[in-house]
Amino acid sequence: MKSLKLMGLMALTLLIGMSFTDAPVVKTLKANLENSIVNWKGYKVTGSHEGTLKLKDGELTYTDEVLTGGFFVVDMTTISSTDLTAEQGKGKLEGHLKSADFFGVERYPTARFDIAKVVSRGAEGDYRVSGNLTIKASTKAIRFNAIVKKDMKGAIATAAIKIDRTDFDVRYGSGSFFDNLGDKTIYDEFDLNLTLAVE
Repeated sequence: MKSLKLMGLMALTLLIGMSFTDAPVVKTLKANLENSIVNWKGYKVTGSHEGTLKLKDGELTYTDEVLTGGFFVVDMTTISSTDLTAEQGKGKLEGHLKSADFFGVERYPTARFDIAKVVSRGAEGDYRVSGNLTIKASTKAIRFNAIVKKDMKGAIATAAIKIDRTDFDVRYGSGSFFDNLGDKTIYDEFDLNLTLAVE
């Protein structure tokens, strides 16, 4: 009788031990804001402009060493042009982008992306990311490919993202909403190239 109880206790202990062993290991890495940046590029009939944005917050979540979630927050007040000098109208462009015509940063100082789903594309660190992007008062589902490379401190995620600004009520100079703009037309899609360093 005692041996049966002992065997039952041993089996229970083993079962509990296995359940703890099989529990997923979740790890969250916080953004290194100094080493993270967003490069943007917008297009118009007569050319293009490009610049940078700084991140305000962000993190990546790993489950058993596989990327499963995260978010990043962009400080929209840091919109900067890198293709113009002061004499060429750098300040004027930056001011216009911050105004209500475009991103209205006084009212909407941040933009945010939250990961909803991550799917491996086969190679290590190569992912298809789906989630929700919020700019101004609009939230839209978007998808893009991301590469995450681990290093001694943590990881660096990079992604090229194409956004339709009209999805977020940014319609200034859009040929989709205004007629007869001619060479003043600004194309709806713009590019974001994200570098998110986490540790």
